[in-house]
Formats: sequence, C-alpha cells, structure tokens
Amino acid sequence: MSIFAAVMTGQGTGAISTIQLFGDKAEGVLKKVFKPSGSKPATFGLGQILLGTIHDGNRTIDQVTIGCEGRNNFTINCHGNPLIVEMIMKLLQKRNVKPITAQQLIVKILSSDKSLNTIAIETALAQAEAKTLEGAKIIANQVNAGLAKKAAQWFDSINDTPLKQIAADAKKILKTSETAKLIIEGLTAVIAGPPNTGKSTLLNDLAGKPKAIVTDIKGTTRDYVIAQCLIAPLCIELIDTAGLDDELAAAAANKIEKTAQKKSFAILEKADLVLVVLDNSQTQNAIGKKLLKKIADKKIITILNKCDLPAKFDTTELPKTLTDTIKISAKAGTGIENLLKKIRQLSDAADFDLQSPVCFTDRQKNLLQKLTSAKTKKLARQIISGLLNGRLCV
Repeated sequence: MSIFAAVMTGQGTGAISTIQLFGDKAEGVLKKVFKPSGSKPATFGLGQILLGTIHDGNRTIDQVTIGCEGRNNFTINCHGNPLIVEMIMKLLQKRNVKPITAQQLIVKILSSDKSLNTIAIETALAQAEAKTLEGAKIIANQVNAGLAKKAAQWFDSINDTPLKQIAADAKKILKTSETAKLIIEGLTAVIAGPPNTGKSTLLNDLAGKPKAIVTDIKGTTRDYVIAQCLIAPLCIELIDTAGLDDELAAAAANKIEKTAQKKSFAILEKADLVLVVLDNSQTQNAIGKKLLKKIADKKIITILNKCDLPAKFDTTELPKTLTDTIKISAKAGTGIENLLKKIRQLSDAADFDLQSPVCFTDRQKNLLQKLTSAKTKKLARQIISGLLNGRLCV
C-alpha cells in the first residue's frame, strides 16, 4: 500500500488545520518528521494524542498534535496558516507520500475495512451532505436495510427470481429515489407570476424574515432573491423572480428590465416546483404564454393571493395546468399552513417511508438502470455484485 495524505479542513486561514496520513508505512514517515515533547521517543498507540513538532532536518516547521486514529491512520493537527499546511504537505511528499483529496482519502480508509460493502462506504461519504435529518436517516437506512438488503436478496435468490421481477423492483427503487433525492438534497421552488401579485411577500413569509423588498409599485423585484426554509422533511430553496409578463418583457424600456425577465425564465429551468402567484383581488392576471410554456412539464401550485380582500378573479379562466389552486393572504399570513401541506403532498414527501430502498449516488442509479434491462441472469448477477461491492471512482 502507498502512503497518502490529505488536508481535511477547508481552504483559507483558520485556528487549526488537519492533515490526515494513511498507509502501511505512515507510522515510519511520522517517526522521521515528528519530534515528541520531552525526552521519550514517540509511541503511536491507538487513541493516543501526542504533542511535539514537525521538522525538516534541523528546521522546525510547526508545533502540532498527532492523533492516532487507527491502524496506519494518523491526523496531524497544525496551526491554520496556509503556508504552514503547504510546508508540511511538501515535507510529506519528500517522504514519498502521495497527496490526494479529502474525499479520496476517506474512501481509501473506509475501503480498507473489509467488513464494509460499497453502499456502506457511500453512506459514510453522503450522510454529512444531507440537507435534512430525514435525508440523513434515509441514507443511513440503506446500509443494513434499504438498498443493501434488497441487493443481497436479489443476489441470493437470483436463480429462483424471474428477471422481470428484479427489473420491476429496480424500476420501483428508481422512482422512489426521485422523492428521496428531494429530501436528501433539497427542493428548488421558484415563485413566479405577473408583477405585483405578492410574490416577494410570500417569500418573506415562508423564509420567516424579510429577504425581499416589498412595495405597491409594479415590478419592484428586478432580480431574483433566494431564501431557504425548512418544510419538514424538505429543505426548500425559494427563488423569488421578477414579475413574468409577456407584454412587460416585450416593452421593457431598459436593459435592466430585459435582463431581469431573461433571468427569471432561465431560473424556471431548474425548478422542482413552481409556485404561480396570482392576485385574487384583481379581475385580470397577465399570465403570459411564455411562462405557461416554460412550466408545462413542472409540478405547479397556483396560489390565489390577497384573499383578505374581496375576490374578483374568475378562476374558470385559468389554463388547465394552473387549476390546482390554493387561497392565501401572504400579507395576513393566512392559508400558509395549507400551502405547506400542499407542497409536501405534491413532492410526495408527506408520508415518505424513510426505510424505503433508494439509490443516492449516480453510481447506484446507473447500475439500477442497467438492471432494469438486463437480458440474462449472469449479467444481472454481475450488476448486483457491482452494486454491493463495486469500485468507487472519486
């Protein structure tokens, strides 16, 4: 085995930086560059923390602590000055240590534990990135239950299970994973609609604090505003766009207005959910054809805002794609709970079973897609084996 080192802390100046060293000769390298405090030679026992200095010949680089994390696995905790970190890394390279990324090192450390399958390693890497507690639980449940359990069942019963059944199971997991992804990675909800319908007020209401300027002037929002809110089990990135109006876009008097309209339409491309806000107190709401075209394949909730005022808007005039409506008053804060319930339902997150088998990496997704079209049991077995024990490319 080679010896590897990675900087585990973020870039920039900090109080402490951590360099991790891993490999079968890592201890030998440390003995050459580390001098313990006191007169006794360093002994690297599991769980020990040693104080001393890192030196290059007669030159001291920094005072450090060495943590003995496991067999062939050590952490060097030094001062956070980037120049010190760079000098230590260069010193290690002189001792034939290969520098790699933090993620690559974690994979190597976890892969050295033969009791862990590949899904367990991916779980350890992915859990910290989950946006919600529920997302972290979904990932954790894939190790001994969920996907790993299902793959083991496929592998053990491959001779007795029809390929059609395995393919159907894989398709179901891929479908379920679409909802799981929203819970794990977060959902992007774009607030769109004509100018002055209360989009910015709604964003401020959902975010729990002012994020956007609110006035009675049509078209106040000329750029997009982003806020985050937790609608358990979803972490939602809310994007409030400039009012989308075909006539306004066509007659935009200046470059700023034209750019704002163009940006708003571009943002709609990445939306998981579109909240179309209309003014229920007005007889007319200019819902542009371009907007309707952009969101035709999206999940949509039509919000009839300003319901604290006399209703004047005729909802029978709405296009079919916008007939799923809910009434609120963003200014008065009424109807918001019903809106949150609707968001959970439309994203399929309301009653999601956190124990469900799901895929949460591109590697898993690609293998499951191949499994849905496997023509022979030999090929299916190879795919399932790769799912459980395949190589990670990081």
